[in-house]
Amino acid sequence: MSFFATYDGSSYQLTTAGFTALVIIMIAILLIGCAIFGGKKKFSAKQLAFSAMAIALAMVTSMIKLFDMPMGGSVTLLSMLFIVLIGYWYGIKVGILTGLVYGIFQFLQEPYVLSFFQVCCDYILAFGAMGLSGLFTKSRKHGLLKAYILAILARGAFHALGGYLYWMDYMPDNFPKSLTALYPIIYNYSYILLEGVLTIVVISIP
Repeated sequence: MSFFATYDGSSYQLTTAGFTALVIIMIAILLIGCAIFGGKKKFSAKQLAFSAMAIALAMVTSMIKLFDMPMGGSVTLLSMLFIVLIGYWYGIKVGILTGLVYGIFQFLQEPYVLSFFQVCCDYILAFGAMGLSGLFTKSRKHGLLKAYILAILARGAFHALGGYLYWMDYMPDNFPKSLTALYPIIYNYSYILLEGVLTIVVISIP
């Protein structure tokens, strides 16, 4: 038994002290991110307001789950789109920081801890990566579509990385042995791409 976490045989369960410490560390990462990406250019009140609304809408729609995966992950009511839009509208810096904040809220809502770096992969880096949609801010032809596809692929890449490092032991016994090496990729992209297809259909409506 530890002051920060206890191990139940399959995962670590944070104590109150451990949860508090992890939240402080995550906030510190966010502040460092602000210092690195923010630079001398301040975010406008409009950007902050729209980012806050996007995070709120993403949190609400993330709770409306169309399908739940057994070991985490779900198909939601287009929740990723709201974070992607911020990056697409305001650029990569605002997009990444909005994604980082959203990742922290996702952790606070449904924390699952195997290790600190696993938390970073599944919450901080994965959702922060959706801010890469800002790479297509100036793209006029199908800009939002390209931004969304890049964002969800980037998110899936970090989930898959965490899967290879920490989740391989949770692979079902009936999973095809010939596809073992692809398990984290198949598992994580299955729900991400399904929601992605649904979202693309919606944003493609004139």
